[in-house]
Amino acid sequence: MHAAVITRPGPPDVLQLRDVPMPAPGTEQILVRVRASALNRADLLQRRGGYPAPPGSPADVPGLEYAGEVAALGPGARLWKEGDRVFGLTGGGGHAEYLVVHERTAARVPDALSWAEAGAVPEAFMTAHDALWQANARPGETALVHAVASGVGLAAVQLARAFGLRPLGTARTASKLEAARALGMHAGLAVDRATADDPTGLGETLAAFVGAHVEGHGGARGGAHVALDLVGGAYTAATLHAMAPLGRLVLIGLVAGATAPLDLGRILRGRLTVRGTVMRARPLEERIATAMRFGDEVVPLLASGAVRATLDRTFPLGEIAAAHELLESNATVGKVGILIE
Repeated sequence: MHAAVITRPGPPDVLQLRDVPMPAPGTEQILVRVRASALNRADLLQRRGGYPAPPGSPADVPGLEYAGEVAALGPGARLWKEGDRVFGLTGGGGHAEYLVVHERTAARVPDALSWAEAGAVPEAFMTAHDALWQANARPGETALVHAVASGVGLAAVQLARAFGLRPLGTARTASKLEAARALGMHAGLAVDRATADDPTGLGETLAAFVGAHVEGHGGARGGAHVALDLVGGAYTAATLHAMAPLGRLVLIGLVAGATAPLDLGRILRGRLTVRGTVMRARPLEERIATAMRFGDEVVPLLASGAVRATLDRTFPLGEIAAAHELLESNATVGKVGILIE
């Protein structure tokens, strides 16, 4: 089969399309003929040599999400039949013509979705949905989403709105905020470079922004009840200033850095919860539970059109290096898709 292979750590041109052995499904696994996938920041890190694949996943074939058809069943697999359209998350190997996954980590692709749309769903919507679930997000609450124009950010806005929350968001440019506003974001804040590099100023700016948009909408002391932080670094520390008492912050990404000084007194006084989350390295039992909640609560929304994947651009597998270059430019809104026809 054809696969995008990381030939050595380095820039996008280290990715090459090569013939590699086709995997065989094991016990309770299914073989999927992949039709589409999408890029994630983890793919960029893996290509550079900074984010190795977890045990059991291909070390040199990236790709954390997939959409395709069931091609074969392994021993004991009985939930699917050949030809079923499925999608989900994987530890790696999604940028290839075939991959194997545990049958209970897959969900059914709604008939209304094209392959390109389906391939752009799993990582964004599973991550956002799982983060809202971990935050115990409830109708009527305010949710603050950083990097709101990313794939996860746009999914989070739509899900928050669908679940009865009031989504606010931040991005680096006003044009990116417009994309989120079109999908249901109530209000957005463009954070310029100078503000982002000043933790104190960023905290004051976030607090003022959130406070201005929760007045009269259940925001205790003008703060957000839930924050999904896809940025990390100074954003994490600054977001504490914008939280309501008993607020829950879920840290999802670290593009702005892996360290930050936190005001522990603010966490104590506000009785705040700060929680980190990852998807790729979870044990099988947790991945199954995540997929089941996604299938029960998000897939019906995708099927009805209440929420949808947002694609910035789609590339064929043979042009995956160009897709990596585009994602690295930070100019995208939503997902960069990969078609594997």
